[in-house]
Amino acid sequence: MKLSQRIAPTVTVTKAGTLAPVGGRNVLPWIREPYAGAWQRNEEVSVETALAHSAVYSCMTLIASDIGKLRPMLMQIDADGIWTETTSAAYSPVLRKPNHFQNRIQFIEWWIMSKLVYGNAYVLKQRDSRRVVVAEYLLDPMRVTPLISSDGSIYYQLGQDVLNGVRDTALIVPASEIIHDRMNCLFHPLVGVSPLFAAGLAAGQGLQMQRDANRFFANGANPGGVLIAPGAISDQTANEIRDNWSVNYGGENAGKIAVLGDGLKFEPMRMTAVDAQVIEQLKWTAENVCSTFHVPAYKIGAAPPPSYNNIEALAQEYYSTCLQTLIEHWEACQDEGLGLPVNYGTELELDSLLRMDTSTLITAEAAAVGAGIKSPNEARKRLNLKPVKGGESPYLQQQNYALAALAERDGDKPFAKALNTNLRPANEPKPGENE
Repeated sequence: MKLSQRIAPTVTVTKAGTLAPVGGRNVLPWIREPYAGAWQRNEEVSVETALAHSAVYSCMTLIASDIGKLRPMLMQIDADGIWTETTSAAYSPVLRKPNHFQNRIQFIEWWIMSKLVYGNAYVLKQRDSRRVVVAEYLLDPMRVTPLISSDGSIYYQLGQDVLNGVRDTALIVPASEIIHDRMNCLFHPLVGVSPLFAAGLAAGQGLQMQRDANRFFANGANPGGVLIAPGAISDQTANEIRDNWSVNYGGENAGKIAVLGDGLKFEPMRMTAVDAQVIEQLKWTAENVCSTFHVPAYKIGAAPPPSYNNIEALAQEYYSTCLQTLIEHWEACQDEGLGLPVNYGTELELDSLLRMDTSTLITAEAAAVGAGIKSPNEARKRLNLKPVKGGESPYLQQQNYALAALAERDGDKPFAKALNTNLRPANEPKPGENE
């Protein structure tokens, strides 16, 4: 299906014209330079390089998979202001199956991964004749450029993306046909910046230390050394001795017995304290990456887990510091992108994320039922149990009184009357006795 057939017939799809890009920062081609002039030497930290760092990979896949497992729900608000899950023939199908080659989990994971890696997620809408969105296609962020017209209108230039039906090399669509979810905008309100912009240097340092350690252990964990001659030798002789030593006593041959003549002497180089602390340095780079992504270090094995055993509290901290803003952005983008009425909204189900242990869950539900906050059937549903007859309404014990009844009783001052009765002399007739 062509792109022009996927969007509404009233939307104009044009070739690239004279619209101005937002400044060329829609996707940073590199993360940053580890030192001045590194770009000219082809030593910049690229996206691909940063992704090879274990902490970066762990943080990104953890965040994307945790959000991807949350089930999208279509919610509707009632007259009492309560949001409840509902279904709609117009909006529910696209939430269950966004497009023909991705299920909802894959779609959400790729959405979040696109934001984390490139800072931006671009979703192309497919509409039917009613202008209802029936499919969503996540575009390659490297092939999308935001454009601004002279009157301030926003457009997006799409590069060729055959998987998503964009077959032309330069098409421009209006912002109404694109859902643009972006990370923190540091340079332009239409340009999100990936966390790799801050974590790239630490990732590059960690990878370089791992490469150095690999070379060290490939040499039998033996440090290099210096061959000392008793007198002056020519450069040619020095090169021949060095090459011969490297071939015969380096790499897999490290540690073999060498026989030296002509007064040659080998002195091994000792490891410095900094070299010996490579594990601590690697740990620091992992912790630095975790702080950039706001992921607790213990989640990816970069730190020991907390000593206290409160699964819900740990999950709540992880949710509030790391996942909540990404989830809220996704929901807001879907609400606007699908064109939902004001009484509808999308929501990601958090029960699978903020899941309590069984004992704590049962205790909490029992307390809610006992306090009259929930009905027994509502608590049973939370425990994945079928409803029972008579469990539809919340219950309280009979001796509990309504606040209104207590207020009416206190308004009649019953305690003051009882006090006056107790203070009456014993021989004084009670009111009405002599009548």
